[in-house]
Amino acid sequence: MMDKIWGQACAELEGSVGPHNYNHWIKPLRLTSIDEGAARLVSPTRFISDWVNRHYGNQILEVLNRQGATVERLRFDVGSAAPKPVPANDPAPAQPTTRIAPRADLGAPLDPRYTFSNFVVGKPNELAHAAARRVAEGGPVGFNPLFLYGGVGLGKTHLMHAIAHEYGVRHPNAQVLYLSAEQFMYRFVQALRESSIMDFKSMFRNVNMLMVDDVQFIAGKDSTQEEFFHTFNALVDQGKQIVISADRAPAEIKGLEERIKSRLSCGLIVDLHPTTYELRLGILQSKTEAFHRQHPDLVIGAGVLEFLAHRISTNVRVLEGALQRLFAHASLLRREITLEVAQECLTDILRTNDRKISIDDIQRKVAEHYNIRLADMIGPKRARNVARPRQIAMYLCKQLTSRSLPEIGRRFGGRDHTTIMHGVRKVDELMGDDTALAEDVAVLRRMLEG
Repeated sequence: MMDKIWGQACAELEGSVGPHNYNHWIKPLRLTSIDEGAARLVSPTRFISDWVNRHYGNQILEVLNRQGATVERLRFDVGSAAPKPVPANDPAPAQPTTRIAPRADLGAPLDPRYTFSNFVVGKPNELAHAAARRVAEGGPVGFNPLFLYGGVGLGKTHLMHAIAHEYGVRHPNAQVLYLSAEQFMYRFVQALRESSIMDFKSMFRNVNMLMVDDVQFIAGKDSTQEEFFHTFNALVDQGKQIVISADRAPAEIKGLEERIKSRLSCGLIVDLHPTTYELRLGILQSKTEAFHRQHPDLVIGAGVLEFLAHRISTNVRVLEGALQRLFAHASLLRREITLEVAQECLTDILRTNDRKISIDDIQRKVAEHYNIRLADMIGPKRARNVARPRQIAMYLCKQLTSRSLPEIGRRFGGRDHTTIMHGVRKVDELMGDDTALAEDVAVLRRMLEG
């Protein structure tokens, strides 16, 4: 009788809390009795029972009462009578149901839109995409952890979610835990406060894959770093996969313990480079095609996508948000999206994204980075130790300012615009093959934009 009631309740709860939360929290429980208005549930750990009682207690009571039971309160027993939790990431449903932003759970909800099928691959992210695909397949990958880093809106979170989705589909009985470093710290502090540290260790060290987003958040937090270090070691020793993301490489995270930096550097470190014009245009075209399948009457005028790809260059999320605004504008007003309409509709976004970095800023920063004189950069010297930094500065001027090629040429000692164009193309080509140069460009860009 209890199994039937609980089975019906679980079916309803899974629909209301979502498959990811259900697998982590509700599925490990078992209803054993209902007596004098109290429903008795068995949980594998006190950590789980306390969390469920605080966050899902009222929902469980409402659902049980809808099943015909008269229940006023929940009571939890902790022990082996409960089935072992087997959380599995759900495959992406047809429509997005949760966003990752709230992160109110032990494991952050996965965004069903972030899958490999809708991740646009280009030069700046092709290595990260290939590595993520390999990890998502499961089995030996040859590197652990996978460390993804890069600026805001370059695809780190998309790839993290895609790995979790794909791995969950391929290995439905595996335990995958995805969360932010902030959540890791919060749960650790909560476990210390409630004297449930062993439950915490059990929860985090008995997964098949641990995924931690924004690991730079634990920098400077000694106790959290200590526990993270031991959790990391325990999982690696068991052959469990770890995937980490951050806004910069391990060596650049100030306040992160050297032993953690060393551990993180033992795996594969992949930088998601700033997007190129071609990649941004590809993302816009992909989003437009998907929207057009649902709204075939949508008309986007010539040059609109190219205009957006050129003007909004630093953050893909902002770029996609601008496109969504145009879609809404066209749908509500039944108007063609022309270049003029786009400029009018996106005035605030375009103004915010107008590039404020000056050519002087770029020249000074590049000269400092490569330890050359500013006068040599804009002068006639052609030695390689000067010429390459000069070309990198030209490339950054083209990417980060709205200045024309002739104007950039004038600021580089009166050079012709074709010389600037050659320098920009040269750096773009080299970045695909020379990882050191690509890293230099990425670091310089982050310093300038920061």
